[in-house]
Parts: sequence; C-alpha cells; structure tokens
Amino acid sequence: MIRIAIDAMGGDHAPEEIIKGAQLSAKEGQELIFVGDEEQLIPLLKNYNFHRTQANIVHAEEVIGGDEPPVQAVRKKPGATLPTAVRLIKEGKADAVLSAGNTGAFMAAAVLYLKCIEGIHRPAISPALPTQDPDRMVVLLDVGANMDAEAVHLLQYGIMGSLYAEKRFHIKSPKIGLLNVGDEAGKGSKVVQDAFKLLLDSKVHFVGNVESREIFANKADVVICDGFVGNAVLKAGEGLVEAIFTMMKKEFTSGVREKAGAALLQPAFSNLKRRLDYSEYGGAPLLGINGVCIKSHGSSNAQAISNGIKVAANLVEEKLLKEIREQIQRQEDENND
Repeated sequence: MIRIAIDAMGGDHAPEEIIKGAQLSAKEGQELIFVGDEEQLIPLLKNYNFHRTQANIVHAEEVIGGDEPPVQAVRKKPGATLPTAVRLIKEGKADAVLSAGNTGAFMAAAVLYLKCIEGIHRPAISPALPTQDPDRMVVLLDVGANMDAEAVHLLQYGIMGSLYAEKRFHIKSPKIGLLNVGDEAGKGSKVVQDAFKLLLDSKVHFVGNVESREIFANKADVVICDGFVGNAVLKAGEGLVEAIFTMMKKEFTSGVREKAGAALLQPAFSNLKRRLDYSEYGGAPLLGINGVCIKSHGSSNAQAISNGIKVAANLVEEKLLKEIREQIQRQEDENND
C-alpha cells in the first residue's frame, strides 16, 4: 500500500480544497495521511465520504505561513503541519509527502529531515510545463530550490531530470537541453560552458543549448538551469499566459461582432486554457531528496491536489529514488576511474 502524507493546512485554499482534491484521487491501495487540525479535518473528511481505512489524521495545529523565513520557521515550528508531514517519511510512516504550503520551508524541512540522496550536491524543484505539442511536456529544473549552481549541479539536474521524464512521461532517452543565451557551445557564463562539457561527456541524451524561446517548442524534453533563472522563466511564463488571456477577453468583448466570434471559438479557448492551467499538472517533485516530495502550487484547487497525489503515487510505484541513486553512483564511479 502506498502511503501519502498530505499537509492539509498548506496553501491558499486549505483545508477544504486539499480534502476535496484528495477525495477525487482516492483509490484502493493508497492510504492518505492528513496532517492538520483535527477539529477542522474530521468534519471535512465526513463531508467528502472518507472512511478511516482510506485516511488517517496526524494532529498538528501550527502552520508555517507563506511569508515566514523558511529555515527559521522549520526550526522554530517543528510541530507545524509541513515539517510534521515530511517527518512521516523519515519515521517510515509514509512513502511520499505533498504540500501546497511555503516552498522554501518545504525544501528546508526535506533537506533537514530526509537529507539529499548520497552524491547529490543540491536538490531541484522540477515542474512539468505544457509545450506546443499537446501530447508532450517539458521538465524545467531548477526553478527555485537553489539560486545559483555550479557546473556539476547542472549535470546532476540533467541526470535527475532525465530519469524523472522517463518515469513520469514514459519517454525513452529524454532529450536534455541546457538553458543558454544562444545555441553555440561557447555561449553563456563559465559555469554554463563548463556544464555543457560535462553534459556532453555524460550518459544523458544531451542535445545542446536551448534558448528560452525554445523551451516550449519541443527541442528538449528536459531543460536545466540554475534556480534563479528557472524561477524567473516560470514566473514570466505564468504572467505572460495571464496577460494574453486578459487581452483576449478584452478584445473579444469589445463589440457585437467580436462577441459572436468569441462564442464560436469558445471550445478552442477552453481547451487552450485547460492545457495552460497549472492545476492540470499537479505539482513539482523536489528531485535529489531521500523521499518523494511533491510541491503543489500555493493556490492549488482540488484538481491540482488530486493530480499532485497521482504524481506522488506514480513516482513511488516507478521507484524513481532507486533509479536516481543508482545513476548518480554510476556517474561518481566513472569520475573516479
């Protein structure tokens, strides 16, 4: 049985959307462990028809807020819902953990209690994003776990991202791209140039540099970069999507003819909006941690939580951590030869 610990109080719409989303994905062979305030959770579990065989509650009242300093908050509030949920993996009571709470605190708790996989220098947050091809996704990492990176870190991101794309999306030999300011090998900072050489000599399917405009054009299945750049790309993309839909709405409601045209195109717009909606993709794994840790968007609705739980279960079933450990060990053995 797969046991998934859920920070029931983390996120903008907790706890009801968390419980509602969990109910959408609940199935036999899973045990969901909700960490949060019993007084709030028990009535919600009853409302959404959870049975005690499907769900358990670990009581925790404190919550780490989104604006609290991550490391300090985890150390000052070890009994808060988020660090308590993470510790369930360490204690052998859960196989995976999911939270829509404070990203930095989630990362801090994961590193503090679970540690990094042996040989991994730094973990990475790794969301899957839509591309021009409706049947393909692109994995971008890191998007904020670490603000800077050395060449060896980028190499390890490539190895972990490759295995993640293979396990989650069943892509054989995923194409790995290095985010850069140009296609040529000599472009970018010294760190990026050094990473290019390491990736070229590695076992991953490295396809070279990828410019930011090519991220969503299927040039690569996995795009790697440091956390500062990745976070900027992610937030810029979110802002651009929101701006485009706002402009489209204004244009298509500006007159009678425009409204008529919008009505005809409504199904296409709905499909496009769904493809660009973060809730469709559930959450991003914290790759490199000794445990399956899924970070959902802070404003996650029930659908996002449901999909996040499915991602967590999938990565446990596919034994992603075992694959990463073995691949990193092989890489280190080769480097030592």
